[in-house]
Formats: sequence, structure tokens, C-alpha cells
Amino acid sequence: MIRGLSGQHVVTKSNGEDAVAFVPCPLPPEPSLDLSGEIQRLLERAIHALGVLDSVSLLLPEPVILWYAFVRREALYSSQIEGLRCSFSDLLMFEMDNAARAASDDIVEVSSCAAAIELGLARLDEGAAIDNRLVREMHDVLFSYGRGRGKSSGHFRKSQNWVGGARPRNAQFVPPPPAAVDTCMSELESFVHDDSVPYPHLVKAALIHVQFETIHPFLDGNGRIGRILIQLLLHQASLLNQPLLYLSLFFKKHRSEYYRLLDLVRHQGDWESWVRFFLEGVLETASNAVDTARKLLGLMTSDSSKIHAVGRSASTTLRVFDALCRRPITNISDLSERTKISFPTVKNALANLENLGIVKERTGNRRNRVFVYESYMRLLSDER
Repeated sequence: MIRGLSGQHVVTKSNGEDAVAFVPCPLPPEPSLDLSGEIQRLLERAIHALGVLDSVSLLLPEPVILWYAFVRREALYSSQIEGLRCSFSDLLMFEMDNAARAASDDIVEVSSCAAAIELGLARLDEGAAIDNRLVREMHDVLFSYGRGRGKSSGHFRKSQNWVGGARPRNAQFVPPPPAAVDTCMSELESFVHDDSVPYPHLVKAALIHVQFETIHPFLDGNGRIGRILIQLLLHQASLLNQPLLYLSLFFKKHRSEYYRLLDLVRHQGDWESWVRFFLEGVLETASNAVDTARKLLGLMTSDSSKIHAVGRSASTTLRVFDALCRRPITNISDLSERTKISFPTVKNALANLENLGIVKERTGNRRNRVFVYESYMRLLSDER
């Protein structure tokens, strides 16, 4: 099979300077992909791993109990790929009541990335399509706060951007000129909706991700929106009904290979190497997510059993504990609001949980105390 460039080079101008930009050919690739042999075996294993991961949600008392944590894992790792500095603990502390005032721009952006994921999933559940309108809406949420405000959020770019280098002329990669962005994105949208495409949904998601990253339709945030699209495509195809896959961790661990293979598609048309890498990532991440989810479920079941032994206050303590399973870093005000339990009763429940060794107070203060479900946090912070 002979392939070359997966698009064409054109001259573009930026600040009066000529540069060579790359305009991708519409999907699907020509000639057709060779999915035989190793790729087919990986595809079968990846689909099975996603099915196992999705089945874990059936063990939950409520399907959304792990959503908050797993969506934030994906948002965190996706943002870290782009160089943002934020830990899982930083993010949860920020999203706790009244924490925003002391947050860095990086933490604000990671939280906004999680909000963009949740928006996309909610829109799909409402019956919306994965289209350019939704893509722009998620981008607007991504940059609704912090340093991204006012930087064409929610709009395709009207100026030339580039990747690497101080200017387009010496950049590592120059995406299509702004005049070509609308056409490229319309063609990509058509491919997303084309049910006659002769590729499995996982492979189609892999192709769409590369194409979106190559078009780079926004001035900033393209990587994060492109990775959110993977989540939405898997959800829409019913390969993953719950957002429990944090594929960005795999991309983060193999960041140089991730970017190398994106370039290899553009310069040599090597889609197969990218698809193989993508499927390896889905298989590894889904398998690890299953392990993490099962450990979390085991921990919650074990700790719940301990709580049943506290006597008459077990019922309210369990309600507070359930809220901690959803957000493992919190304070009394937040717990009172979310559980609809009075402040003093929440305080007593937390005392029970502290005595059982389930939660720990982090600040040492008498006021504005922060409580952490530490064992839960350790499992979520494990990068595997």
C-alpha cells in the first residue's frame, strides 16, 4: 500500500510573512486502511475492554457515582499534556465551595475542561448531534473563565495559528489557513455523521481525532477539545455509556509518540500506525480503569459496612459518606447543601467518619475545615 501526504501544502500569510500550511484531505483516507492482523486483534481486545469497563457501572448503586471523579481525571491528564500545572487534589479543592478566589489560571482551565466534557455528554443525552455547533459550545465553556476569556472562545479562528516555533515560518506544524477552516470542519462533520463509513466506531474515532488536531480550528484548546471528542464518539456509539475512560493518561505517558504519530499521518499517510497506537491506548486505559473502579467499589463497600456499626446515627452518616464518594474533598457547608442535612448533623457524621478512620480533616483549623476521603483519593491519584 502506497501513501504519501494526507493533504496538501499551501502558502499562507501571518503578520505579512509567508509560511507553508497543511490542508488535510477529507476523510476517509485513500486508499482504504489495512485493519488486518495485529490491528484487528487489538480492535477486538479494545472493544472487549470497553465492554468490561462499562459493565462496572452496573455494580454501582447509582450510575453517576464515579462520574465526577473519572471526568476530572480525564480533564486533568488532557490539560497536563498541554503543560498546565494542576494536581487532582488542587482541582477538587478548587471546585469545593468558595475555593475559586485563590485558584491559579491553570486550575481554572482544568475545571473548565471538566465542565466542557460534562456539557458534551449532557447534550448527547438530550439528543444533540456531535456537530460543529456542539464543538464550538464546548470550546466556549473551556475558555469561559481565566486567561482564555475574550480569546475568540466558541469561534473558529480567523487568523493563522501554528504548533512549535516562534512564528509560522519556523513552526513544527502549520494548520490550514483560516479561510480553509470552515470547509475542513464541514467535511469533518459530514464524516462524523456518515453511517456508511466502512470502519468500526473505535477506528472512526481515531481518524476523527487526527483530523481535528490537523485542522486545529481554534486559536487555543484544540488538543483538549479533540480529546473530548473521543469521549463523545464512544458514548454516542454506545461503546461506553458511562464516562469512565481517561485515555489522556495514555497520551500523556507517551506524549512524544503521540505527537510523532500525528505527524506521521500528515507527512506519510501512515494511518495504520496511529490506529494501532490509539487502540493500544484504549485497551491499556480501559483495563486500568476497570481495576481502579473495582478497587473504589471495594473500598466504598468495606467502609459502608463499618458505618453500619455506629448505631442510630448510621443512616445520616451513610448519606454524608455517599456524598464523599462523589466528591472526596469537601467541607461541612458543601456536604450540608448536597445532602440537605443540617450543619450540626453533618458535623456529627464527619466525627463518626473520622473515628472510623475513613476521613481526615486536612487544615487543622477550627473554622473552614476541609475533609478528605484519603483512601479514595489515593486510588484516584494513582496514574495507571
